[in-house]
Amino acid sequence: MLKEILSISGKPGLYKLVSQGKNMLVVESLLDGKRIPTYTRDKVVSLGDIAMFTETEEIPLRQVLTNIKVKENGGLCPVDPKADNHQLKQYMAEILPDYDRDRVYPSDMRKLFSWYNILINSGVTEFEEPKKQENLAEEPAV
Repeated sequence: MLKEILSISGKPGLYKLVSQGKNMLVVESLLDGKRIPTYTRDKVVSLGDIAMFTETEEIPLRQVLTNIKVKENGGLCPVDPKADNHQLKQYMAEILPDYDRDRVYPSDMRKLFSWYNILINSGVTEFEEPKKQENLAEEPAV
């Protein structure tokens, strides 16, 4: 699901991919539902391609969002993105205890908490990729 949700540099909020053209994408804002074109010159990043740094590895954004969802029982993130850096770091340590304190900046945390609330408000609550169903057809008895 997060593969279809996009962040566009220079534009606020998040966008859902609606369709693709030769040199452009048509996206719909999750904030107000307006559809706009984005072109190849715009920096567009899928939320499915983003990861957060930890001391040992990179954790996919979907896992971090799921951690927030579990902590808040599916509700909104209580941390205001405009909160002071100490409060942001404290909450981040609660949801991802081993995050890399040198490479994850307060601006990244603000963006993360803001994106989470946008996703929840727009009805996107499943962050994990659906598991592929394996064909478990039983062999016929001989």
